[in-house]
Amino acid sequence: TGTISSLQRQLEIKESELRRTRSETEMLQKKLRKQESQLQDMSDKFCSLRDQKCEEMMVTIEEENHSLRQVIMEQETKLAAQNKLISELQETISQLQAEARTNRHHIHKQQRQQEAAQREVKTLQQRELQTRVALELITSKFEKYRNKIIQATFSTAGIKPPQAEATDEEVLEAMQKIINERIEFHQMLKQKGVR
Repeated sequence: TGTISSLQRQLEIKESELRRTRSETEMLQKKLRKQESQLQDMSDKFCSLRDQKCEEMMVTIEEENHSLRQVIMEQETKLAAQNKLISELQETISQLQAEARTNRHHIHKQQRQQEAAQREVKTLQQRELQTRVALELITSKFEKYRNKIIQATFSTAGIKPPQAEATDEEVLEAMQKIINERIEFHQMLKQKGVR
């Protein structure tokens, strides 16, 4: 943006110089036409005179006209160079503006992608939090249920309570022992005819 502004200022300066040069060229052309007209008038007026003074004046005017033509040619060359420079500056500005538009488009696209990614991260964080809360709830329920099973299992007559915290294997073995004893007791009752 700074480069474009700088180039636009340069362009305005060059256009101002171009207008000044055009104005100067027009003034010089008017002067040339005026002098040519004067020369023609003098030529018409003194055509019959061939004295030295007239010829000197004609030569002087002709030399001035030649000098003026050279100045006009130089001004026109300068004008053409400035026109070319202005065209190049305008082309550079157009390219930079196109690049700036492309860059702005890329930046907006990246911002949208970043916002989408941030929304996705937020959603994932919320899901993670919900999952963690649910997991903690399930874990708490499981621990309560396990404690009840352990309490019920090891409070049964004939089951030796563990010295330390019971492992899952110890709990399963104790439960299996209770089940087997119940099955044996039930079989024994059936054999004796007790329902």
